[in-house]
Amino acid sequence: MEVLASAQIQRLIVTEKPIDTAQYKHPRNSKTSTKVAVTRKLLEKMPHSDTFAWNKLIQTHIANAHFDNALSTYHQMLLRGVRPDRHTLPRILSASRLSADLPLGKQLHGHAIKLGCSDDRYVVAALIELYGRLHSVDAAKGLIDKSPVKDSVSWTMLARLYIMEGKPSMALHVFDGMVESGAQIDPVALATAAGACGMLKSVIDGKKVHRVAKERGLEFDVLVSNTLLKMYMDCGCVDDARSVFDQMPSKDVISWTGMIHANVKRGSFNEGLKLFRQMIADGVKPDSLSVSSVLPACARMSASKQGKEIHGYLIRNGIRMNLTVFNALMDMYVKSGFIESASKIFARLKHKDVVSWTVMILGYSLHGQGQLGVDLFRQMEDSSIQIDEITYAAVLRACVAALMVEEGKFYFNCIKTPAVAHSVLLVTLLSRYGLFDDAKNFIADKKIEGDAEVLRALLDGCRIRQQSKLGKRVIEQLCDLEPLNADNYVLLSNWYAHYAKWDMVEELRGTIIDMGLKTKRAYTWMELRNKVHVFGTGDVSHPRSQGIYWELQCLMQKMEDEGHRRDSDFSFHDVDEERECIPIGHSELLAISFGLISTQAGSTIRVTKNLRVCRNCHDSAKIISQMVGREIILKDPNCFHHFKDGYCSCGDFW
Repeated sequence: MEVLASAQIQRLIVTEKPIDTAQYKHPRNSKTSTKVAVTRKLLEKMPHSDTFAWNKLIQTHIANAHFDNALSTYHQMLLRGVRPDRHTLPRILSASRLSADLPLGKQLHGHAIKLGCSDDRYVVAALIELYGRLHSVDAAKGLIDKSPVKDSVSWTMLARLYIMEGKPSMALHVFDGMVESGAQIDPVALATAAGACGMLKSVIDGKKVHRVAKERGLEFDVLVSNTLLKMYMDCGCVDDARSVFDQMPSKDVISWTGMIHANVKRGSFNEGLKLFRQMIADGVKPDSLSVSSVLPACARMSASKQGKEIHGYLIRNGIRMNLTVFNALMDMYVKSGFIESASKIFARLKHKDVVSWTVMILGYSLHGQGQLGVDLFRQMEDSSIQIDEITYAAVLRACVAALMVEEGKFYFNCIKTPAVAHSVLLVTLLSRYGLFDDAKNFIADKKIEGDAEVLRALLDGCRIRQQSKLGKRVIEQLCDLEPLNADNYVLLSNWYAHYAKWDMVEELRGTIIDMGLKTKRAYTWMELRNKVHVFGTGDVSHPRSQGIYWELQCLMQKMEDEGHRRDSDFSFHDVDEERECIPIGHSELLAISFGLISTQAGSTIRVTKNLRVCRNCHDSAKIISQMVGREIILKDPNCFHHFKDGYCSCGDFW
């Protein structure tokens, strides 16, 4: 290892000029400047042997990122004959590391050897971090190998350096060496090892670390428990994480947030909300991260009430809401059907980042207000925000919602490296507008004929524009491309049924059965008085089924009397059971009828369907909204349909 000779170190010290007090002025912080000036006056009156005040001044400079001043103070300390101690050298080594000055760090290493402090545990730890960050982890490892001091701090520092270099397996190797050597294992060492297991997604190694924590009696140290929680979650073992969580005698906000995030991430929304409420009941105050973690669980129409309650809780309790929380609130309101609430939050934001803009642009497109989404994107272009590929995808969706073809082409060409998802959106736009030749040429040019999502985008336009022959060819391509996807066979079966080719319908049904494939079942649900009511196709299990069907029959009769005809075209529908069931029994109409008989006149009805709404139910919902004078908001996987006064926000393009 390279260190300077003693003579070179002496030259460094002797040639140092006395410090000019002017350099201690800190215009960025007048309080710090005053504090340093006072400290320097005190130093002039102190005995030269008192290192405490010198160390304090060096630490003050480092804390304020004035590394040059810290180094100059150290040199001045040497010039005045004050001998550095075991607390001085780690500080000054940190200053050289933070100022990225490796040559100076090597000089200081030599000085540590000269002063006889090079084997001090704190000095060794500072040297390991210096060489590991500015030279290489191997250099740091060489240092610890030669050092007679091998304690928990040094081992852990080396393991952390390996993690920073993206070598978690080496970090675990270091931890294993610690255990085998009998070194004291502290919470930081265990947390570092558990973090490495999480990076490797190795639950086997993670359980070994967990076992060591139990053996050392540190399993329920908050730091250790929290890192074990995260390790199990990173490995996808949420149940193991929950086991650790339930056994923890004390939980902090990090513990609760970790479990909430894990449950929401895997789709256990109700459990995530339950944990959030329990955290508050246990007296743990949520922070911005815990709120941001639970809000996605409320980004559903059936959970909109909980989302509003959380927003109200934040306001009532004065919890600091940073931009991340505001973005999560906007996203929650957008996805639970309250685009106006999201828009109000967005308008009040003084500072917006790329996420803020993207959430709102996407929100407008999801709610059939594509023109507003495009207008908002144009405002974003005038700002200093860097537009990313996700934002371009959002504005392309807005162009699809508004059928703005030229704008969509322009924005697509602005993307430096378009992903397949961007191409899918452009194909959707072209085919929905009826530009099938353009769509097919684009697909051929991009060589994406073999992508199922691209073909579904083309089929989307065929369904809307009633391009029967092209649609059939696309469905057959999908069957060849995805032979184990039952939805494709249902699409083809419904196409044959529309043209009364019943032999082919039976053949395809036999194919689905023989291959053991499962077809989709349609469900629609709505929340009423803190209870979620679920309806299936032809469902008669609801306690109020008689009233639900009676209301529907009356509405359908009124439609017929007014000359409205049912659309029985299911040729491009991907649900088998709905073709065979009379439209009055479709789940979305049952849910809407339940809403009509269960809520006050004039109130908005909000329902969610797991699959695309069929053409007949879509037309019926438009007419019903006009007949009853109510807004009906129906969310399907593609968008929100706002039915009002006989019109739908999607413009019949969904």
